[in-house]
Amino acid sequence: MHDYTVYVLRCADNTLYTGITTDLERRVTEHNGEISGGAKYTSTRNPVRVVYQEGCDSRSAASKREYEIKRLSRKEKLDLIKEYKS
Repeated sequence: MHDYTVYVLRCADNTLYTGITTDLERRVTEHNGEISGGAKYTSTRNPVRVVYQEGCDSRSAASKREYEIKRLSRKEKLDLIKEYKS
């Protein structure tokens, strides 16, 4: 089991949001405004849903992977999501 999860959310306006967490279920609940603590970006774009997730063993590894994903183009992110769902 991994300690951290890198995730990509699809927001209600069809934009993508990437983040890391130790508790994905709680984090999505926060992003959807059901409990406090969600990101400012997602607060006006909910509901959101998880379209990609990847486990990492450390915060450092998760942050590095988050950075890599954030640097991808939208098309590359959509390809990553499509590959994940296959």
